[in-house]
Amino acid sequence: MNLMEKIHKAARREQFMAWLQIVIGCVIGAAAYPTFLDPGKIAPGGLTGVAMILKHLWGWDIGITSLILNIPLFIVGYKAMGRVFAFRSLAATILFSLMIDLLPLREIPVEPILGTLYGGILLGIGLGFILRGGATTGGTDMAARMVHKYLPFLSVGMFLFLIDCVVVVAAWIFIGSSEALYALICIFVSGKAVDMVMLGLSSNKACFVMTEQWERVSRRLLDEMERGVTQLSARGAYTGNERPVVLCVLPPQEVSRLKEIVRQEDEKAFMFITEAHEALGEGFSSLLGD
Repeated sequence: MNLMEKIHKAARREQFMAWLQIVIGCVIGAAAYPTFLDPGKIAPGGLTGVAMILKHLWGWDIGITSLILNIPLFIVGYKAMGRVFAFRSLAATILFSLMIDLLPLREIPVEPILGTLYGGILLGIGLGFILRGGATTGGTDMAARMVHKYLPFLSVGMFLFLIDCVVVVAAWIFIGSSEALYALICIFVSGKAVDMVMLGLSSNKACFVMTEQWERVSRRLLDEMERGVTQLSARGAYTGNERPVVLCVLPPQEVSRLKEIVRQEDEKAFMFITEAHEALGEGFSSLLGD
């Protein structure tokens, strides 16, 4: 199999995985509503939160109401997105909205705070998978980008945050203060769950080593740990001397071995370790998906 065939195969696999994640995300995220959020009258921001308030006021179905509210925003704001992203987002929004009303799930009786946490976790996991699939479930994202285009001082994130705030205030007025406060908790928890899905639970470590023995440290990492090493050009601000910084990305369980090598070669070395949430390439996940 030549390189072009591998690239085409990887592209098809990536597209399949993207749609699979979107479908899984829609099911998981939508399941949060009939099981926890709707029974608790928790409106977790966005147009779906607006739909929940409208259900409380007039009994309208959450899913179909959310879809009706989202479609005009897609029509107006799709040009602010790429064609593929807009199409996937529209499909995800339709599926997500229908799943809220059609999933054969019942309320799970729990304390309100537990319902808030479980609902937020389910919703966040679902939205995380949808985002990993290259889509979103709300026309508010498109509207936010469109507003940002004409009002650059208002960022996309700030616009979405303001929408969530308006929904929470509306929930306070039309549903109740306790439910509105639970909604704030739900928004926070779902955001953390989205990050967890997007970034992963276990992270690799990016290790930066500054040492006079950079050649020996680099060689031992290559030979003994069989890990790739990058030497970054750097200059000491105090001495003005050129000295490479050794960069090596490792699984967490191998960091202690790296520390031992550095200690053996230079006890005066300086190093710092940061999270590398995703590593692609030789020794880690393949860029081509094989």
